[in-house]
Amino acid sequence: MEQQAWDALADPTRRQIFELVARHPSHVQPLADQLPVSRPAVSQHLKVLLQAGLVGAKREGTRQIYFADQRGLAGLRRWMDEFWDEALANYQQEFREDKNG
Repeated sequence: MEQQAWDALADPTRRQIFELVARHPSHVQPLADQLPVSRPAVSQHLKVLLQAGLVGAKREGTRQIYFADQRGLAGLRRWMDEFWDEALANYQQEFREDKNG
């Protein structure tokens, strides 16, 4: 699932939409008003983000309100933490070798 999330965020417009809904849950029209793309294009980007597990949606009257899905974000964070731990261990090893070398 993490790969699908990274792939979804690789598109700059999709990433911007994700950032907007992460800051403030919203329906499609206010998102489209802030972007240089059409309302249908925003809907298509949101569909990709939904499939990637990065956003969720809840019905509010006749509208869907989109929000950042914490479960999808947690998966990305776990994936990044693995690399962070490895990078710190490599740095520590390099530091020891420089100090002893």
